[in-house]
Amino acid sequence: MMGFAVLIGELITLKGEFLVFPSIFGFLTAFTLTGSSMVVNDFFDRFVDAVNQPNRPIPSGLVGPKEALLFAGLLGFCGLFSAFLTSWYVSSFYVLVVALFSFLLSLYYNAKGKEYGFLGNLMVSACVAIPFIYGAFIVGEIPQSLLLTFASMAFLTNTGREIIKGIADIEGDKLRNVQTLALKLNPKKAAYVAAVFYNMAVGLSILPIMFHEVSVWYLPFVTVACLGFVFTSFLVIKNPVPKNAEKMKKFSLVWMGFGLLAFMFGGIL
Repeated sequence: MMGFAVLIGELITLKGEFLVFPSIFGFLTAFTLTGSSMVVNDFFDRFVDAVNQPNRPIPSGLVGPKEALLFAGLLGFCGLFSAFLTSWYVSSFYVLVVALFSFLLSLYYNAKGKEYGFLGNLMVSACVAIPFIYGAFIVGEIPQSLLLTFASMAFLTNTGREIIKGIADIEGDKLRNVQTLALKLNPKKAAYVAAVFYNMAVGLSILPIMFHEVSVWYLPFVTVACLGFVFTSFLVIKNPVPKNAEKMKKFSLVWMGFGLLAFMFGGIL
């Protein structure tokens, strides 16, 4: 999904034009760095996953911790090298800086930041929003208002999902002393906060329409996404227990997918 976010950022910036080299290496950068971060996350969460999701590769014994770190290192090297090549091709130092910053932030989150709870949620959401902005940098441009709006919507919706994830993982998070809102407040209050973030994104989705920055194709996809986030907010508040929160965080990925389609069709066509 992060690779496609980069491509969307590029296509919106260039008004639908497609540059082969930046597109390929921009996608590879996001894909490999995100993959590396996810593997590192599995490494640090292996004891928590033994409680929450024992069938995952490391706690199940399918992959050893050292093997996971080696694979993460390989993916990280490939991603940063890809960012270096892109930076050289477009003669923009920002490309490598943004990629490196995002990667280091994700690594810090996995190693330590996750324990901060809500602040950790914001770190993850920043890493989700950055690929859209990176898409502009890989073609040597500065992100414009529409792209910044889309990045902000991604940031808000992912923060809501991370808070719901804290409700779903509450038992395992106790083992690592992860101070999620579900633990610091309670699951019900955390659900309300997640709903606030979801509905802030819904409100923000109106701006591109008001300023005539998107095509009519934006409407059907963003409508589905917005209704989905509102409905998910209602359901998680109604029943803020781990089992239901697990379902709601999966549904949220579906609505985020519709959001990506809205960004793509509305911002490019």
